[in-house]
Amino acid sequence: MRTHVKPKDGDSPLSQSTQNIYGGQAVIEGVMFAGKTTNVTAVRRKNNEIKFFEVPRKTTPWIQKLKKIPLVRGVVAILESSAKGSQHLNFSMESYAEDELEDDKDGAAAVKEEKKGWSLSMIVGVAVAGILSFVAGKLVFTVVPAMIEQLIFGHAFKNIIVHNLIEGVIKILFLLSYLYIISLTPLIKRLFQYHGAEHKVISAYEAGAELTVSNVQRFTRLHYRCGSSFIVFSVLVGIVVYSFFHWDSLWERVYLRVLLLPVVLGASYEALRFTNALRDLPVLRFLGYPGLWLQKLTTKEPTDEQVAVSIASFNRMLEIDRQGVKA
Repeated sequence: MRTHVKPKDGDSPLSQSTQNIYGGQAVIEGVMFAGKTTNVTAVRRKNNEIKFFEVPRKTTPWIQKLKKIPLVRGVVAILESSAKGSQHLNFSMESYAEDELEDDKDGAAAVKEEKKGWSLSMIVGVAVAGILSFVAGKLVFTVVPAMIEQLIFGHAFKNIIVHNLIEGVIKILFLLSYLYIISLTPLIKRLFQYHGAEHKVISAYEAGAELTVSNVQRFTRLHYRCGSSFIVFSVLVGIVVYSFFHWDSLWERVYLRVLLLPVVLGASYEALRFTNALRDLPVLRFLGYPGLWLQKLTTKEPTDEQVAVSIASFNRMLEIDRQGVKA
């Protein structure tokens, strides 16, 4: 069992006070890291070549202003992450498809020709699709448990808080079942391994350790800032928020869930930031434990090769960030 290792004083090659807070996401056969100026994805091809995909981070001034407003900034950050993340996921899927079609020359040529024809409108389309897929998925996990609870327990009692608690339990069971089932597929299992590799690299960097495969593998695959933690917080925060609103029918209940979804997302984002800030306090760090427990499903122990890809992606992102500072 691997545990989080903290370096001794003087061992760190990096100044903790000058470090930035970085995040990322796993993609098919690779990892994406978000830098200050550029998002970088590294994927391992079938021939063991590591291929990079770099997208400059461009944010309009009005979006930057929204990201400074509590509650609102969470929704903006989530939608922006979904839009940009979909581009990198799409790149990794295309690279994976090329490897699968390498024996089919006509198929491989068709994939390459299609990529050459990419236009700005197609890139925007991928980003929009990413946002819509996130919203659709969130609506399903929000509305369906509410409908199930209402249909089974709607007339059993009138206490709204109890109804919300049962709804929350159904959401958790729904989520755990979904994650467990998809984790059984080989492709998703490898995706979760890369997710673990992403967390290990960030933890090693934040601890000031040199980013070598052996060093990174010593760290835990669980991290407080993970999006998995956000999912748990959205369920818990939803129980509290929904308790302030009364409904008289199933459709009114569903309507309120959809209407209050941005409020729940925004409040969950703030809760995640709060618990992350308190993670080093012995008494309060338990607030982030539910998210860490869920990561037991959404991350797997990575291989050395997968960690190497994650390190390559992170180092390339740091290199671009430093070039931007010098410029």
